[in-house]
Amino acid sequence: MTTMTATQNSSTVSTLAPGHQKALNWIKSGTKRLLIGGKWVESQSGKTFATVNPATGETLTHIAEAGSADIDAAVVVARRAFESSSWTGISPHARTRLLLKIAELVDQNAEELAVLETLDMGAPLSANIARSAQVAEIFRYYAGWPTKIFGTTNPMDASRFQYMLREPVGVCGLINAWNVPLVMAANKIAPALACGNTAVLKPAEQASLTTLRLAELIEEAGIPPGVLNIVPGFGATAGAAIAAHPDIDKVAFTGSTDVGRQILVASTGNMKKVSLELGGKSPNIIFPDADIDRALTVAVDAFCKNSGQICSAGTRLFVHESLVEQATEQVSKMAATYKVGSPFEADTQLGPLISEKQMERVLSYIDVGQSEGAQLVLGGERMGDVGYFVTPTVFSSVTNKMAIAQEEIFGPVLSIISFKDEDDAVFKGNDNSYGLAAAVWTRDISRAHRVARALKSGRVWINTYAEGDPVMSFGGYKQSGYGRESGAESIDSYTQTKSILMRL
Repeated sequence: MTTMTATQNSSTVSTLAPGHQKALNWIKSGTKRLLIGGKWVESQSGKTFATVNPATGETLTHIAEAGSADIDAAVVVARRAFESSSWTGISPHARTRLLLKIAELVDQNAEELAVLETLDMGAPLSANIARSAQVAEIFRYYAGWPTKIFGTTNPMDASRFQYMLREPVGVCGLINAWNVPLVMAANKIAPALACGNTAVLKPAEQASLTTLRLAELIEEAGIPPGVLNIVPGFGATAGAAIAAHPDIDKVAFTGSTDVGRQILVASTGNMKKVSLELGGKSPNIIFPDADIDRALTVAVDAFCKNSGQICSAGTRLFVHESLVEQATEQVSKMAATYKVGSPFEADTQLGPLISEKQMERVLSYIDVGQSEGAQLVLGGERMGDVGYFVTPTVFSSVTNKMAIAQEEIFGPVLSIISFKDEDDAVFKGNDNSYGLAAAVWTRDISRAHRVARALKSGRVWINTYAEGDPVMSFGGYKQSGYGRESGAESIDSYTQTKSILMRL
């Protein structure tokens, strides 16, 4: 595998706007390093790893590989920064200004960040431009919190005074997945900083570039050294070291359920606080009285967006038995029109999967679906022989017990499943080990709220899918994890309470 040159990169991009050129120049500027204690350093082992453009299979650049010694070094400086008055002693107004400055810098460099994300993980540029704007909004949302994280005073008799403080947790270990790396970084960094913590963040090895570039912008905003440390590396080494580290007070993880279990076990050594945002197999339920055309149009986007590499993707489409034939035909026709190709083309709707390994995983599930007796109506193939592209895939005649209906595939694969009535829809929607997201389509207001309440899911949409806002918490029931990101609930994840009583 050869390193992609600026010329090769340029040929992927139709027009080199300033942000495109900045991204290419940044990539070719050399091996990317670790951020520890305000300094960009090589790993102590000297090891590096390649980050690959999934649209071409070519290496973009190399990144320093953090090991356990680097995690130790990052935790030491993060602890020192947490204990320093230059961070914990600053006013909440100063913390607000810092977060607003970060948001401003993200806006100013939005196109560059979007191009980097597209090159590194393959989502269409148009989607990543929108995500850059979303990242700025996340920092603005949390900029409002530092002045509002307050405790309480509690009534007692005249001889005593009792009050409660809400304080930062301490050093936070943050571990992210690769599917929306820039948004994930913001969703963990912003609340951690807003609450006054320090952080050691490990981005996914498959897509670390935008997290590293975001860290540069955060440094530019004026964050004190050691408050934020970035340690790219592999889960089995750097991730495991974070999960087990005795001087990390909290771990926030986004990724697979299997790895989430490992993190839970590792965290028991010093009883860390843990929040986990794990997998999903989300039911998207369409009742006969819904706006069928709109529901089915959104259903296609719900399983195709990000090439299906979204934990809350609507990959189980439940339709009333009277609608199965219509739904199968319409969804298949619409999905067949979705363009799969270069993520830099304006009309591309599906870019590549993140890696050859992920592509092979998705294709293997398609084989399993056919062997189980599901009917392959559309797709099911790799597109081309360069890059890791898979066409939108639709299965009908799926039963809810099939592997393709029960297991997270993380690719553009839809299972259409019929239901008889409301109780059957709820039962089948809940008959899964995951509980991350769900949707209900109906014009009946009572039914909408009844079903939304009955679904065992951390987030439920009614007559829409995948809409979000920084004020809306996100997290799972069952094996989709626990704890919440976004919204007021995320503040609980990054703070702890202290009760104080004084005898007068």
